[in-house]
Order: sequence, then C-alpha cells, then structure tokens
Amino acid sequence: MDTRAFLFTIARNHLINRAKRARIVSFDLVVDLETVRRDVDLFEAERLLDAREMLRRTQAGLAKLSPRVREIVELRKIEGLSAKETADRLGIGKDAVNHQLSMGMRALADFMLGGPGRIVRRRYAARRNGEREP
Repeated sequence: MDTRAFLFTIARNHLINRAKRARIVSFDLVVDLETVRRDVDLFEAERLLDAREMLRRTQAGLAKLSPRVREIVELRKIEGLSAKETADRLGIGKDAVNHQLSMGMRALADFMLGGPGRIVRRRYAARRNGEREP
C-alpha cells in the first residue's frame, strides 16, 4: 500500500468535508433571521456615508471653479434659475451663462471622476495642442 497516496486522499477528503460543512447553515440562525424586521434598511448607514462623501467631493469641486463660473453653476443647478434669470441677475448675456455653465459642469464632472477639475477653454486648448481655431 502506498502510504503517501493514502495520506493525500485522506487530506483531500477532509478538505472536501470542511468545505461542505461551511456551506451548511445552522437551523437556529435561520430561525433568528426570520424574526428580524423586514422593513429595516441594512444598507442605510452605508448609503448615508456615501452621500456625505459625494457632497463633500462636490463642494470641493465647486470650490476649485472660478468665482464667476461657480456662481453660475450654483444659480442654475442648485437654485434652479433659468438661463435668462441667471443672465439678468448677473448682468451678462444668456449665451455667456450657457457657455460658462457648460465649462463649469465639465470641470466639475472631471473633478468628481478623479481629475484635476480645471476649466478648459476650447480656444486656448486648441492653441496648446498646436491646432488651428475653426
């Protein structure tokens, strides 16, 4: 008889038995789980922490914007003003509001995705890359 093969067979069977037992759930545990209230949100605390972290990250991204762009983003996206209302309040054109809002939202999205969150103006970005303006 090959004792080495016999020893490996015993070890393999022992590991298989341990794996099977690990999948078996105690009946007492199942009974306890049935008494738990079903309306309890088990992930509420985690969602709350994620939301707070996202709010902190958004506030940090807004702080990186220039004052004018930040004001436009806040008026349009947080206070819910229209482009015309924002333009009237700031004394600028509606097109300027839309353009700066677009730049600010791109910069904010870049920051939220882990980028530097800098505003990139198309006109100057083309010059840096050696391209001609349209």
